[in-house]
Amino acid sequence: MTIKPIHIIGGGLAGCEAAWQCAGAGIPATLHEMRPERSTDAHVTDKLAELVCSNSFRSDDHENNAVGLLHEEMRRTGSLIMSCADQHKVPAGGALAVDREAFADAVGAALIAHPLVTIERGEIAGLPPSDWDNVIIATGPLTSPALSQAILDLSGEDALAFFDAIAPILHRDSIDMDTAWFQSRYDKGDGADYINCPMDKAQYEAFIDALLSGDKTIFKNWEQNTPYFEGCLPIEVMAMRGRETLRYGQMKPVGLTNEHDPTVKAYAIVQLRQDNALATLYNMVGFQTKLKYGAQQDIFRTIPGLENAEFARLGGIHRNTFLNSPIVLDQTLSLKAQPRLRFAGQMTGVEGYVESAACGLLAGRFAAAERQGHCLDRPPATTALGALLSHITGGHLAHKKSFQPMNINFGLFPPIETPTRDENGKKLRGKDKTRARRRLITVRALDDLGKWTLTSH
Repeated sequence: MTIKPIHIIGGGLAGCEAAWQCAGAGIPATLHEMRPERSTDAHVTDKLAELVCSNSFRSDDHENNAVGLLHEEMRRTGSLIMSCADQHKVPAGGALAVDREAFADAVGAALIAHPLVTIERGEIAGLPPSDWDNVIIATGPLTSPALSQAILDLSGEDALAFFDAIAPILHRDSIDMDTAWFQSRYDKGDGADYINCPMDKAQYEAFIDALLSGDKTIFKNWEQNTPYFEGCLPIEVMAMRGRETLRYGQMKPVGLTNEHDPTVKAYAIVQLRQDNALATLYNMVGFQTKLKYGAQQDIFRTIPGLENAEFARLGGIHRNTFLNSPIVLDQTLSLKAQPRLRFAGQMTGVEGYVESAACGLLAGRFAAAERQGHCLDRPPATTALGALLSHITGGHLAHKKSFQPMNINFGLFPPIETPTRDENGKKLRGKDKTRARRRLITVRALDDLGKWTLTSH
């Protein structure tokens, strides 16, 4: 008997992961990507799984960091995105960062090679055809206007929206290494995974002044009241919140020693992270911005070591939208108003590359199980996958305005009893107590994930 395909709209991280999971379950998947027929404000290629912002998947520490735990859970559940990320990682201390071009190529090649995956280029304008009885919409925050409006009309709920900003990328050979130096904060990872550009107090104060007065993008009328996502604020918006905000954030000088003069302590430091395997491109960590291009070049070239910086890509800004998921989606990410439609990725209110791919992983598994005629149990809420899913389908959020995009974090997990003393009987306090609690959460998560995977096939 011929099995009807599951149609997946959107060739980003969530859509690619969903297609891979469907095919892995033996179900044909047709992946629809509108580029290059129709482009977006943020993409620059027509590649599947193009990374439009940072090249970092954030911390890879699965014992002490929630996103690192999500990495590990996805590896253990056959994630294509994590497999390709691991194959094409670049130095980034304790983080997992990738060569974005090689990563996207690997994801595309794997899907093209799979006999159960078909890739079709072209926009799906409006709702999918009615004879598509099992659909995953993974069009992300850059959903085409026609499809976005159709979804909103059908759901009967207003979408929320926020702006997402892109950090600049510059050429490695344009960085003055007589001023800058290689070092990871606290010498994590290989100890030399970042390029550091130091500032004294006067330089920092002048930099803040320039950020505040720099020429910025003017938003359209319909964008004026769109709030930013707190986890990805433009650098100049952070500066507006207080002159020291950046110095206690991405420009903090702690854990670093200037190799050119160890006796001089920097007042602030700008870090650059490798962006490709050849190490010819570096991105400015945490420097997402809505400054106009001319202002970006002028201001960022005042940073010591970047006076002659050549930019491969300047920062940008675009509008992101997401659904009021606890109201409009059911427990398996299906739209309550039309269950044949299932959603994945940033449209559901998850934030971040890994979270979007994880959502695609779950949607793909739910859709495949439905096609096979059975119901897949949700992953336990004690796992990172389950905690993320519970956040976006929780229903406990009584008022729609309380729902906001969310990165995976330990605050989403059910509480766990924390030991008061270590193995030597010493009383745990502060950070030691926090680390102990997180360690217990991760052990519980991976144990429960193992039980779930045994019963979910």
